[in-house]
Amino acid sequence: TGNWLLVWSVILLAHTAHGCPEKCLCYTASKTADCKNRGFTEIPARLPPEIQILQLQNNRIWRINQNAFTATPLLKILDLSNNSLSSVAPGAFQKLRYLQVLNLTRNLIHYIENKTFSFLPHLKELDLSSNSIIRLPETFGNSTGNITLLSVKHNKLQKMERILLESLPNLKVVLFKDNPWQCNCNIFGMKLWLESFLYRGGISDGIICSAPGIRKGKDLLKVPYELFGACPLRTAHVQPASSQHHGFEPRSSPKHGQHGEPAEGRGCEPKARPRPVSLRHAIGTVVITGVVCGVVCLMMLAAAVYGCAYAAMAAKYHQEHPARGRQHGTPEEKEPFESSMA
Repeated sequence: TGNWLLVWSVILLAHTAHGCPEKCLCYTASKTADCKNRGFTEIPARLPPEIQILQLQNNRIWRINQNAFTATPLLKILDLSNNSLSSVAPGAFQKLRYLQVLNLTRNLIHYIENKTFSFLPHLKELDLSSNSIIRLPETFGNSTGNITLLSVKHNKLQKMERILLESLPNLKVVLFKDNPWQCNCNIFGMKLWLESFLYRGGISDGIICSAPGIRKGKDLLKVPYELFGACPLRTAHVQPASSQHHGFEPRSSPKHGQHGEPAEGRGCEPKARPRPVSLRHAIGTVVITGVVCGVVCLMMLAAAVYGCAYAAMAAKYHQEHPARGRQHGTPEEKEPFESSMA
């Protein structure tokens, strides 16, 4: 009995020294901590500092403290899928400078704040699918330009800022499926970006319109440019700011409703562009230009005719003058044409 007690004591001490939480399984060879399906409500403490893979899926984690990953700086893969996260604090992952894959699928996230994923220079795959995300920020954060895969499918997105997509120059795959995309003026920038992305060889599942009714079910890429012709040119991008409901509201002039839907709604819809006043001005300009050009041409023609007549008269006179000059031989008659004209 004493020997067994000693063995169990050694095992327990080794386990404690290794730093693996009580409910988790830690594997030294694969540098993995398996903490899935353990009922955690927060990121477990005392994780081994050398682990590179942390499996936390299928728990009840509802928040991530700012220093939750301070003790695990070498993480490369973090799986937080199927938990109860409703928001992610900016800087929550900033200690994970070697993180490559971040899985946040099947949570309750409503919004992503600016710079939530700052200082993750090696992040390549970001999966935000199957949440309740209403809006995304202008930027995911500093040093996130190496993301190659982004999934936002199965959310509640109506639009996405083009500046966010352009801040991810290394994207190879982007998934948009199953979002209530509003195919109005606000999505025109996404249309332009997506066309360029696909032209460069990118892979996407496309954007299917949910509204307005006449475009429901249509592929955004197949909506003609003419239908966006009345959209105002926007040089400034919508900048999220804080709000009491979802953490931010656009600072641009269009106001949003209580459920995050644009109040302008149909007001942003492209409209027919009858411009009779501009057309009359254009026709008038063409007519006036034509008249002026015609007058100038007639004047040039008259000048040419006069020049030809003058040259003919001069030639005829010079043919007759030499004979008379030889008869009289006076110097005064060497300039007959000029004197006769005088």
